[in-house]
Amino acid sequence: MTRLVALENVSVRYGAICALDCVNLLIKSGEVLAIIGESGSGKSTLALALAGLLPKDASLSGQMDWQGEPPRAGRDIGFVFQDPAASLDPLMHIGAQLVEVIRSHAKLSRSEAERRAIALIERVRIPEPEKAFRRYPHQFSGGQKQRIAIAIAIAANPHLLIADEPTSALDTIVQKQIMELLAGLVREKAMTLIFITHDIALAGSIADHMAVFRHGRLIEAGRAAQILTTPQNDYTRALIAAVPRLERSDG
Repeated sequence: MTRLVALENVSVRYGAICALDCVNLLIKSGEVLAIIGESGSGKSTLALALAGLLPKDASLSGQMDWQGEPPRAGRDIGFVFQDPAASLDPLMHIGAQLVEVIRSHAKLSRSEAERRAIALIERVRIPEPEKAFRRYPHQFSGGQKQRIAIAIAIAANPHLLIADEPTSALDTIVQKQIMELLAGLVREKAMTLIFITHDIALAGSIADHMAVFRHGRLIEAGRAAQILTTPQNDYTRALIAAVPRLERSDG
């Protein structure tokens, strides 16, 4: 795998608060990188920094060395947010939202963009895609809304897809379905996926590499299998130990 971006001493501050502290991390093209950590550890701040979406009151320092031209959010970087309901416009049917994204990045007629939008709705496994095209966000379940948000994020065929806690509000069965969908899209489109989660077990089901954060600092990074089996940091060991295990009863 070739380098996608190398982070060198990347820090983000919000006034006196340091959200990221001197992060050094190599992200490779075509890999699935899981960013692990508890709430407030800096995971989402890192994602926003990579996508160039930090708020105006944020101060960014350090170097992000991209391979080739720096990517642009929306075209080269797709972003799936934690709450799909908040990222979808309740006043527009989902087809219109997809068409808007598609036509902003490709010179297509409206009918061509509509056909591509319906194909995307079908690709993320929404039933009856042509009917779904005309429906509004409130007419879909939570898992379906997240699938639609993923369709919008990949509409411009980005090189990098960032999924920020995309399964936290979903039940276990739907979580598994969303993870399978993301894994399939990465293979199909040869994208890099950054998957942000506090659930180290869920990350282990999809990730090639993991990076563990705490209090804004990167405390451990490596191959997923290595971190899950031989973690080097006490905090990582605690995260793994906290994963529920089903105990077999012979009684």
